[in-house]
Amino acid sequence: MSTLSDLLAEHTDLPGAAVDHLQRLVGEWQLLADLSFSDLALWVRKEDSGYVCVAQVRPTTGATVWPDDLVSRKVSERNYPVAGHAWATGEVTTEEISTLPNRLRIRRVVIPVRQGGRIIAVMNRDSELMDHGDSSLLETVYLEAADDLLQMIAEGTFPASDLPSELITGPRAGDGLLRLDDAGVVTYGSPNALSAYHRLGLTEGLLGVPLIERTKPLIPDPFDAAELSTRITAAVEGRPTLRMEVEARAAAVVFRALPLWRNGSSVGALVLVRDVTEVRRRDRALLSKDATIREIHHRVKNNLQTVAALLRLQARRSDQRAVRRALQESTRRVATIALIHETLSTSVDDRVDMDQIVDRLVPLISDIAAAEGTVRVQRLGSFGVLSPQLATPLVMVLAEIVQNAVQHAYAPADDAGLVLITVDRSARSLDVLISDDGQGLPAGFDLDQASGLGLQIVRTLVTAELQGTIQMGTAEQRKGTEVMLNVPLKGRS
Repeated sequence: MSTLSDLLAEHTDLPGAAVDHLQRLVGEWQLLADLSFSDLALWVRKEDSGYVCVAQVRPTTGATVWPDDLVSRKVSERNYPVAGHAWATGEVTTEEISTLPNRLRIRRVVIPVRQGGRIIAVMNRDSELMDHGDSSLLETVYLEAADDLLQMIAEGTFPASDLPSELITGPRAGDGLLRLDDAGVVTYGSPNALSAYHRLGLTEGLLGVPLIERTKPLIPDPFDAAELSTRITAAVEGRPTLRMEVEARAAAVVFRALPLWRNGSSVGALVLVRDVTEVRRRDRALLSKDATIREIHHRVKNNLQTVAALLRLQARRSDQRAVRRALQESTRRVATIALIHETLSTSVDDRVDMDQIVDRLVPLISDIAAAEGTVRVQRLGSFGVLSPQLATPLVMVLAEIVQNAVQHAYAPADDAGLVLITVDRSARSLDVLISDDGQGLPAGFDLDQASGLGLQIVRTLVTAELQGTIQMGTAEQRKGTEVMLNVPLKGRS
């Protein structure tokens, strides 16, 4: 089954920032479908021509109009002119279509997806045209909220890009929804939202009253109460916030406040709430398993650090320079692997923040390098989050290359130097350029014929573990050496 990342890598050349934006959008997928009572489908332009569907979601609040799977389906530009119009104008476009064989009449709204000032995709909002009476108040509030959020997608203000990434697992629209006006006053509360507040101990009404005024007295922890109030206020003022969980009277409730904009001005906020009391009770039963896995990573890290310390001690006692250098390099390699296990020991899932690892690796290299204090190492760009299967060999490769540059690229008489690690991540691959401004490569250098242990390790890890490519040559912009790594990410990150 093709994932969003796989399809984007196969059919587009979108930059990493655009891919991240679409990933965040799909993270909000179910909420948008439920609020709009509609099927949603995300389409991107193929590199050659036409469009391909890269994601699809059906509402849990109503019947689907597309029982068939649309993901990976391709259409030509001629057969999808409304998408071209939305793409060209940046405007939300509406049309009426019919489906075969059931011949449903479908109202299709095409929303351009904007990121960084440019259109990167279009999104279909498809719902059946039905002749029925007046909508309920809940349906009206849902649809108005959906219209606001979809318009924000067209304007590029939703989902927010200036927040740390988090896994969006709720609350869902059906868990509980409150609509606030631009003064933070509750204008609507769904039955489930009111029930969640009753679990927290509310005995009064919510409608027509500022939500903070009703919420703050219910939370016994003054710090949690103040933090939740701050987040609700921020959303009303138009600033995105993260989810927060609070406890009161043995109940646990998750809050999430989303700012709503219309024509560039704040029109209030949506507050989603979910009573997770029973869920938290079940979660506690799983904590021991997660704690055991993290403890294993922690103990492996401790053991590796002990090995590194013993190697470091042995290196200091050696009188032979070659032996001392070999032990120092072994110390660094062991300590590098220990960094991965240390990160996993504190991670909530089996993922590694590569930027954090690389930034901690640089001082480790500088401490061991012969040119300590004369060479700076700087990272430009972001590696993002990777699986341990990719992160471990990649960190080893970076450590070997940077270590080689710090130790061998500069003459003893050089006052200073700069090693740059430039990262460019896209949907398809991770491209890393390590360049220095040192003496350059020796005449006749051939990476495939290099006999040094470090370069042999690098070649083996790049080809066997990372399934990537490596090139080494003279820097075009700088007088020194540059090493170019290309690591494919499709289906692996």
